[in-house]
Amino acid sequence: MEAILDRFLRYVQIDTQSDPHSDLTPSTEKQWVLAKMLFEELKAIGLQDVTLDERGYIMATLPSNIEEEVPTIGFVSHYDTSPDFTATGVNPRIIKNYDGKDILLNEKENIVLSPDYFEDLLQYKGQTLIVTDGTTLLGADDKAGVTEIVSAMEYLLAHPEIKHGRIRIGFTPDEEIGRGAHHFDVKSFGASWAYTMDGSQIGELEYENFNAAMAKITAKGKSVHPGYAKNKMVNAIGIITDLASRLPVEEVPEKTSGREGFFHIYNLEGSIELAKMELIIRDHDKGLFQKRKRLLEDLVAAINKERPGEVVLEMKDQYYNMKEKVEPVYHIVEIAEEAMKSLGIKPLIKPIRGGTDGSQLSYMGLPCPNIFAGGHNFHGKYEYVPLESMEKAVEVIVKICELTAKKF
Repeated sequence: MEAILDRFLRYVQIDTQSDPHSDLTPSTEKQWVLAKMLFEELKAIGLQDVTLDERGYIMATLPSNIEEEVPTIGFVSHYDTSPDFTATGVNPRIIKNYDGKDILLNEKENIVLSPDYFEDLLQYKGQTLIVTDGTTLLGADDKAGVTEIVSAMEYLLAHPEIKHGRIRIGFTPDEEIGRGAHHFDVKSFGASWAYTMDGSQIGELEYENFNAAMAKITAKGKSVHPGYAKNKMVNAIGIITDLASRLPVEEVPEKTSGREGFFHIYNLEGSIELAKMELIIRDHDKGLFQKRKRLLEDLVAAINKERPGEVVLEMKDQYYNMKEKVEPVYHIVEIAEEAMKSLGIKPLIKPIRGGTDGSQLSYMGLPCPNIFAGGHNFHGKYEYVPLESMEKAVEVIVKICELTAKKF
């Protein structure tokens, strides 16, 4: 566990935040720092065919150590972190033998990680937790996954008695802004299937995710002195807030769970002349997903008909539910499930309320379920990861490689 911890701490202290407003790949120059480090580290531990392309995608090979022909499988993680919360100056803290009580992250700001609010903490009583200092996110999403994959490959290289086929690994930039798989060369990767190590709590095994779209709605108004505005002023802010109020009030992230979809407004800004609203649309069911998009189109059309001004909707799909691509090869889920059970881990098979690189990769010809990486409370100052969960994730990767060699 010390080797896993040391590796993880090295990775998270490098700021790799991605930027949704950049057209570059990687979207930020600072992602190259960790990408180049990983490139050298993979060569140093003994992997072959290590590549780092001009867009920051890293691939490497662990050669087969058996004579039999078995499918090439892969493991994928992303090394960027979310733009939602700062990742500059990450200063992780180690909480050994967690006692189940409140953890004071930052005394000056009185920032507390409490099991009274984050009940999952109590699962890890007695374990070693890695937490933030309350001023940044941690970066376990998904540097925990990167750590686990590198550590598993290093372990397999050191233990040739564990028989396995050819293993490919891939690390991507910009997953947090929905572009992690955009330039992933599936053909060059050359795996029959893969697993993203990008889930949360120990035991998670996921092959369903949201269908996803994003929308930008712009309202144009007319500015007139408010004292003389009757029948003249058109307030773009009023138009946008009227539209927002017509969305289903119960179908938002904070009031939904499981397979329930939602509309999520994440940015609202403007003036009398021009106002803008940005939102995402999510649903696991393809039919309901299409219905949600039509509802938004109908609301915009109704506003344009009822009120003066001009409202413009721009909407595009982001990714789709990978269940459609994984179910025909469901044995790849069963292998991961068997690996967990053999290690005493209870598989938690459930839909992802989000997306991973695997959702896009599955539609690109690389079926790709998602496995736990161990972290909790992603994208914020309350993020933490139990070291024991990371160790178990390494063991799951090793066991999947071993089982695949035995079954084919």
